[in-house]
Amino acid sequence: MTTLAIEKATAPLAHYARQMNGRTLVLTKKGRPVAALTPLENTDWESIAVSTSPKFIKIVQRARAQRRAGLGYSSDELRREFGVPKRPRRAPTPRAS
Repeated sequence: MTTLAIEKATAPLAHYARQMNGRTLVLTKKGRPVAALTPLENTDWESIAVSTSPKFIKIVQRARAQRRAGLGYSSDELRREFGVPKRPRRAPTPRAS
């Protein structure tokens, strides 16, 4: 991850995108993050739209709060209820260095 003070970010956006080399660029104002330019790999438009939707984020936050409060069902509970077998865990994929 690289940081850059927003007042020093005077080049065109395309310049920063070309310089990323797989790293996220975080723009800061007075040392605090205000925006990020993140490389996307294996991502489609729908995933971007959903993951950045304030409405969707609120739905997820509400569901998590309900689950913490003991409401709703865990995935294990749903699998048992509907007779869906648990998927075997996959071995972790080694990260490229």
